[in-house]
Amino acid sequence: MKLAFIIDQLDSIKTSKDSSYAMLREAITRNHRIHVLYQQDIALANNQVVGYSHDLHLTDTPEADGHWYQTGATEVIPLIDFDAILMRKDPPFDMEYVYSTYLLELAEAAGALIFNSPRGIRDHNEKLAIARFSQFITPTLVTSQPHLIRDFLSEHQDIILKPLDGMGGASIFRVHGTDHNLNVILETLTHYGTRTIMAQRFIPAITEGDKRILLIAGKAVPFALARIPKPGETRGNLAVGGTGKTQLLSRRDQEIAETLGPELMKRGLMLVGLDVIGDYLTEINVTSPTGMQEITRQTGLNVAAIMLDAIEDRVVSRN
Repeated sequence: MKLAFIIDQLDSIKTSKDSSYAMLREAITRNHRIHVLYQQDIALANNQVVGYSHDLHLTDTPEADGHWYQTGATEVIPLIDFDAILMRKDPPFDMEYVYSTYLLELAEAAGALIFNSPRGIRDHNEKLAIARFSQFITPTLVTSQPHLIRDFLSEHQDIILKPLDGMGGASIFRVHGTDHNLNVILETLTHYGTRTIMAQRFIPAITEGDKRILLIAGKAVPFALARIPKPGETRGNLAVGGTGKTQLLSRRDQEIAETLGPELMKRGLMLVGLDVIGDYLTEINVTSPTGMQEITRQTGLNVAAIMLDAIEDRVVSRN
């Protein structure tokens, strides 16, 4: 197969933990031809969407020294010429990201096979998408109005506040009913009542980990990666010092995954990362879900291979 990966700058990829790298390596092991593009390499020209791409080869140099790849010369390739395209650009989900989804949607309409679906990505804000499955969420408020957040805090006494466009645990605050910093936190997060944020009742089970459950083609990987906060933290994200520990899915995890998996796959979301704390769904990650390498190292299950199997099956079934 001829595959295109739309990803962040190659030099920024941490090969020891990046899921895109795991998929790249698995694809190359299977002798697929790989091209890489950056977000700015997608263009509409002469009534078709093209990519200014480079073919990618892995080197024999140890990955730790950073020289893990070689790329060829720039080629201008219509996106419909690839067997499949993987959209793996990390947030921020800004207007440039939105423009990319518009271009990719045009390519999709012309026949390109893209995962995750550009419309699916655009329609599923990773924080707000949980509202589609309200039976699985903790009490939640989405608003830009500080007085509504104060009322919510008064009701629940211990809450989490977070922006709708963050990642990696950035700008997440835990607030108690007696917090003297409440005003400045609300001013900062809502930009004085002009930016919409999310408030959720605090889930004490965070001490047991923020579980990342990977869905591939609508089915859950049998192991979750529980990201356990370091002492004094309420965020389990690995980016802020959390420790990842794999565990089998609980019965509740399976219920959530079995409910969401088929629905999300119908919307073109082949690879999804569900975040679950205790029994509650907290996020649905659709842009560039990670966690593959940690699960593989700790369990021996090759998660990237499961993903490549799903892509290959989709390409074959389409032809």
